[in-house]
Amino acid sequence: MIKLIYPLHRKPGMSREEFQAYWRGTHGPLVASVQGVLRIRRYVQSHSTEMGNQAGIEARQGFSFEPFDGVAELWWDSAEDLAAAGSTPEGRAAGQLLLEDERNFIDLARSPMWYSEEHPIIGEATS
Repeated sequence: MIKLIYPLHRKPGMSREEFQAYWRGTHGPLVASVQGVLRIRRYVQSHSTEMGNQAGIEARQGFSFEPFDGVAELWWDSAEDLAAAGSTPEGRAAGQLLLEDERNFIDLARSPMWYSEEHPIIGEATS
C-alpha cells in the first residue's frame, strides 16, 4: 500500500467550521466521484477539534507551531497503481479537478504532502 498524507491549513479568512464543512460536504464527494479513475483505495479526512491542550503538547514536545486544520489520507494498492492513475488523460483531468477545488479552501503553500508506506505496529494494516 502507498499512502498520501496531506496535512491541511485552511485559506486565510475562512473559519475552521467553514473549512471543515466545505472539505467534508463538497470536496469529499468530489474525491469520491473520481475514486475509480484515480484508483484510490481509501480516503479519510481527520478534522481538527477543540479538545486537548495544544499548549501542553507543545511544551511537552519542546516546539510550537500553528496546528493543522485537518489531515487527508489517501491509499493506493501500489506505487504502480498510483503512477497508472496519473498516466491517463482521465486521471490527469481528475487530478486537475481536485486541485482546482482545493484552491477554494486549502492554503496550498502551507499544506505539505508526502507519500509513505505504512508499517503497522498495533492494529490491522489498512487494506
